[in-house]
Amino acid sequence: MFPLKDNIPTDRLPVVTLTLIALNVLVYLLLQRPGSILGDPDQQFIVDWGAIPYEFSHPGDQCGILGSQLVCDGPSVEVTGPPTVLTAFSSMFLHGGLLHLAGNMLFLWIFGNNVEDAMGRARFVAFYLLGGLAALGLQIAVGPDEIVPTVGASGAVAGVLGGYILLYPRARVVTLIFIVFFFTIIELPATLILGFWFFQQIAFGALDLTNPTGGGGGVAYFAHIGGFLFGLVAIRLFATRVKDLPFGGAKYPVY
Repeated sequence: MFPLKDNIPTDRLPVVTLTLIALNVLVYLLLQRPGSILGDPDQQFIVDWGAIPYEFSHPGDQCGILGSQLVCDGPSVEVTGPPTVLTAFSSMFLHGGLLHLAGNMLFLWIFGNNVEDAMGRARFVAFYLLGGLAALGLQIAVGPDEIVPTVGASGAVAGVLGGYILLYPRARVVTLIFIVFFFTIIELPATLILGFWFFQQIAFGALDLTNPTGGGGGVAYFAHIGGFLFGLVAIRLFATRVKDLPFGGAKYPVY
């Protein structure tokens, strides 16, 4: 399922949402991947500016690349990154690949513009960043000794999704659905799409915990869960102008 657009118009230009998208894209193209779009991002840059749970749970210790390995607090590790606390914010603007970036920005655009419209620009900035911090906090709590950098806007975007599902429970989303070699476009309830996504993160996160060899494929599922829960809990504190729009009944496939 790939959401394409929702049916809630915005009253104001979503300046913050557009700015966040632009910043994420520019960081990826100019800093992570200078001079190239294809291929792997700069691993040294990700290690330096990504959020490494081990560094947060072991204050004073820092991680770096030694040879081809990522090690923490080793005698020969050259530390070139910023202070650990800064990486909690910088990691929200890094991505592991082009598809990772595109997926996060798609969700941020579809759902972020309405959440921004409901709370205003300054509040939305605070809500977005706090959602990212909450996401990282749960990821660290679950895996405090992990030395793999946590990167991506996913946690902060998950906070937006959690807020959206409470603000607009009757919203509908035009969604692209693939069925084997065929596809269709249909309007689905936002609660179905976002609810399915959230419980999928819980299921994958639980599977990751029970798999001793790690089955998450590098995905920080608990960051997604932490961000979404923050959005559910905090949205009423930030939203100041929620619309009560009359939505129609069930929709049928449009393609």
